[in-house]
Amino acid sequence: MKTSGKAVIGIDVGGSGKGFHAVVLRNGRFIPQHFTAVTAVERWCLEQAAQVIAIDAPCAWATYSGSRLAERSLVVDGQTIQCFKTPARTSAHGRAFYGWVFNGEKLYERLLPHYQLFDGSCHSGKIVFETFPHAVVCALEGRVVSAQPKATIRRRMLRDLGYDDGPLRNIDFVDAALCAVTAERFLLGRTSSFGNAEEGFIVIPA
Repeated sequence: MKTSGKAVIGIDVGGSGKGFHAVVLRNGRFIPQHFTAVTAVERWCLEQAAQVIAIDAPCAWATYSGSRLAERSLVVDGQTIQCFKTPARTSAHGRAFYGWVFNGEKLYERLLPHYQLFDGSCHSGKIVFETFPHAVVCALEGRVVSAQPKATIRRRMLRDLGYDDGPLRNIDFVDAALCAVTAERFLLGRTSSFGNAEEGFIVIPA
């Protein structure tokens, strides 16, 4: 599956020690890159001239409850996909566990001057959106599958789709690659979304 040479990017977001694992997908090939600074991720995305960026991190916080509509409504083939529950920002403040979510927040902030955050309807121009690798695998499989063993299942999915997973040195790059695949499918109009504009959308392959 190719999109006429257009580049798309997938990014797996970690905490301060883990940083950002990113993969650019162009002409069916993955090229991975690791960053510790969010400004470096921003600069690299612009250098790659990526049309769409898919990020494995919440694009917004919950408004009132301990989860967002996108997370509660995420389904495939009528089955609920279990996923991380994003709290309200005030509930997460000062708690080290949510460091990666705050890192994701910083990344979206750096990219939004250059990209439009997916709002449930925009499909043209440069767009950034949230996705979730386990949900991506479930959507591509057409059913809810086990999340374990994670690396084996996710690498096999990439290979089944015809991609070479050789350049992906660890599971974080694999997850970034699955995000990039979703970004590519978005360009082709082959994705579904869950959520609302207030708390953000999660996008997965149709």
